[in-house]
Amino acid sequence: MVSANVMWGLMSPIAKMVMTGAVVSPLLLADCRIAGAALLFWLAVPFTKWEHVPVGDLLRLAGAGMLGIMFNQGAFIFGVGFSSPADASLITTTMPLWVMLLAWLILKEPITLKKAGGIALGASGALILVLTGVHSSITGSNPLLGDMLVLFAQCSYALYLTLYRNFIKKYSLFTLMRWMFTFAAMVIVPLSLPTLRDTSWGEISLMQWWGVAFVVVGGTFIAYICIMAGQKTLRPTLVAMYNYVQPIVASIVAVCLGFDRFTPIKIVAVALVFSGVWMVNMSRARAAELQNSKSNG
Repeated sequence: MVSANVMWGLMSPIAKMVMTGAVVSPLLLADCRIAGAALLFWLAVPFTKWEHVPVGDLLRLAGAGMLGIMFNQGAFIFGVGFSSPADASLITTTMPLWVMLLAWLILKEPITLKKAGGIALGASGALILVLTGVHSSITGSNPLLGDMLVLFAQCSYALYLTLYRNFIKKYSLFTLMRWMFTFAAMVIVPLSLPTLRDTSWGEISLMQWWGVAFVVVGGTFIAYICIMAGQKTLRPTLVAMYNYVQPIVASIVAVCLGFDRFTPIKIVAVALVFSGVWMVNMSRARAAELQNSKSNG
């Protein structure tokens, strides 16, 4: 979970860099990301276990692909294109809240004081990191639309984590990712055909190509392998809590590039984030302990 969120923390500024100059549009980058990852997961077939998936489960995987990939990642890329990396990072801090509420409504997971407190601690640390960070000079053409798209992406992924909590345990992560990305690509590629035709491919710089490669390989293919491995063993609320790693990554990158420096307030913010994750994890462990005691009783 940490590895996936580190890559996603890096992806926001890298995606913005790729789309600067208007040669690479948000739709084109989303298309490259989803279709590129689908291709990589199919190329991995000879090295992974092949599992038969009946039609009924394929339909469920199609729904998972829409919520967890198409709507989530497509809307996020579009949102960053219209907004700014700072705003996008700020809005991603709402993810655990949506997951906690949906898990309460759909999975009947109780909202314990420790769980709510952990989310509040983590959110406060993440917000401190975002609000005290360097404000990027790169802005978007439509910040309101961009912010709404990023928020929609968070809600879509929260719904995916909640609805498919048990289903994903049925198949291996490569089977799940292969079909989810395939269904997402089947939707987005036809929509992007005019963009693919009209793009001035020769004007894309080498640096932008490297950025696209990172988005496809690191921020999507490898990150989704990591996230699925974690999702299979952790409850949705705890999965979402690791979202708070992303602002930490953004702050570290800013420090490494000389744009920022670590201050006592930032150190406190990082401590708050990890304390929040610990509290939610303790809440999960306590719930499991109570469940086991009931079973044994």
